[in-house]
Amino acid sequence: MKTKVYVTGIGLLTPNGFGLERYWEATLKGRTGISPLSRFDVSRYPARLAGQIDGFEAAEHLPSRLLPQTDVSTRFALVAADWALADAKIEPGAYSDYEMGVVTSNACGGFDFTHREFRKLWSQGPASVSVYESFAWFYAVNTGQISLRNQLRGASSALVAEQAGGLDAIGHARRTILRDTPMVVTGGVDSALDPWGWLSQVSGGRLSTATNPHLAYRPFDIHAGGYVPGEGGAMLVLESAAAATSRAATQLYGEIAGYATTFDPPPGSTRPPGLRRAAELALTDAGLEPEEIDVVFADASGVPELDRTEAAAICGLFGPHAVPVTAPKALTGRLYSGGGPVDVATALLSIRDGVIPPSGGTSEVPEEYRIDLVQGAPRPGPVSTALVLARGRWGFNAAVVVRAVPAESVPSA
Repeated sequence: MKTKVYVTGIGLLTPNGFGLERYWEATLKGRTGISPLSRFDVSRYPARLAGQIDGFEAAEHLPSRLLPQTDVSTRFALVAADWALADAKIEPGAYSDYEMGVVTSNACGGFDFTHREFRKLWSQGPASVSVYESFAWFYAVNTGQISLRNQLRGASSALVAEQAGGLDAIGHARRTILRDTPMVVTGGVDSALDPWGWLSQVSGGRLSTATNPHLAYRPFDIHAGGYVPGEGGAMLVLESAAAATSRAATQLYGEIAGYATTFDPPPGSTRPPGLRRAAELALTDAGLEPEEIDVVFADASGVPELDRTEAAAICGLFGPHAVPVTAPKALTGRLYSGGGPVDVATALLSIRDGVIPPSGGTSEVPEEYRIDLVQGAPRPGPVSTALVLARGRWGFNAAVVVRAVPAESVPSA
């Protein structure tokens, strides 16, 4: 029988709330974290809104020696990992250092850090550039810094696949546990809200140019006009069922039951996009049929042609209006590598509390999409399984299935 992999800890920072319960409260109330970007003057840019994390002081959570050597995204990753480990309540000695690994995803690298150092190079010369530039910009640095801070010396990895990368990290962490590393910290974060990072996102051509924070990011809406980027993400503690049971883990959020990834065919191909196939493979991996899924957390790009493609994939797999679909990321902005892990955390909270959060912003879904999008208010009801979808730029697709832990496996209060 395949080893089960449980989520035993979650740490999360998003624009509409950092800390798991604060985020969940904001999401159920439909409170947006999208606002005018205030890090620099965006008045001359066509897109001016972002999901910013305000009020977070890294110095309150991390030692001073780490601050000069870390980008803002790495600081988010370190704090989220700290919170996830604390949430899992793993006592010293529960694992040896080589029994604990780290798998993270990051799409943008340390944009803010490296661009600041570039400015020093051009204006002050090479001697002014931080020695930490050699690694602070790198996509793999979050895995390394989390490993060093927490002495997690087991099998570790870093992945880059834009919005799909966060789910890929969780899927690979699960694979790492199935290969006999009993505990893995996994997830993803991103932040690229400095001037150069912002320009790179604007140049992609998919950002919303709306000025109303409540109407800027409206996935699956008849008036959808692109997405709003954000910053943040989530880190999860994954453990094998045997390891969690052995250390008498006090909470089991749910099981990472299935995972799959696919890649779209090249432009102009007559073959279909790969998102539906990723979902089908993830369901097969979990041993589930489509009718056993209680909710789909959509990728929800907010770009009309991409929304149409995703709606067709969901409708084709499940049937018209056959499964609730939600996109709470419309309240935070699109978090790139952080988006999938936040959706997985949200799906686990849906299972825990028996409620599906609403999609922010969307009010009118084209009838041709034939999906049951949860809008306006949370939808209560039992939730035991959820499918989470994500698509990265240039054709990456990923799908993760989470499900409730059997009642007999849940520790008693």
